[in-house]
Amino acid sequence: MDTGTDGNTGAGILGLPTPYRVAAAVALVAVTLGAAVHLGLVFLHVAPENTLSKRHAATVDRWVYPEFEQNWKLFAPNPLQQNIAVEVRAQVRTADGQRLTTGWRDLSAEDARAIRGNPFPSHVQQNELRRAWDFFTGSHDDENRPNGERGALSEAYLQRIALRRLQPDFPGGEVLRIQLRSATTAVPAPAWSGEETDRQTYYRELPWWTV
Repeated sequence: MDTGTDGNTGAGILGLPTPYRVAAAVALVAVTLGAAVHLGLVFLHVAPENTLSKRHAATVDRWVYPEFEQNWKLFAPNPLQQNIAVEVRAQVRTADGQRLTTGWRDLSAEDARAIRGNPFPSHVQQNELRRAWDFFTGSHDDENRPNGERGALSEAYLQRIALRRLQPDFPGGEVLRIQLRSATTAVPAPAWSGEETDRQTYYRELPWWTV
């Protein structure tokens, strides 16, 4: 009985012509190896210090920082008790040649609006800006001076995020300088605790950065 077969009766990858099966297999192997390498490097980053992590510390740091840095403050003995908003303003040359300074723009509030009501918010919306600010403050002192070799990297990372948000608002124009600041407000204590909380907002302004 004729089954109508033409040599490609399998389902999925097996049903593809040979060249496509080879290409799919190579892609699958590449993705698997890439995922394994990524997970291995992140594991070395978060694992207790050991011989392997010491030997390859430079490689691990180059891969992890800043996009894949891990943070475990949620499980710390004293979790964060402040709301920290990151804001930006810019000096811009518009398409018609005018120069202007924008008002402060609350980037954290924009992320919060994108997350609120979204059952599947993206990792970028939830963590990119927050972790970038943590990265900056962790690599600078209170006078905004770098206290280690990752200071310049953290500044460049913050600038890149801010510029990506600002540039679409000025088509044909040019962002000349940007300035960022944080607005920190304490989370109020629960009513039953009887504690008084300082509800004043405190600002930390960074210097103007030339783009």
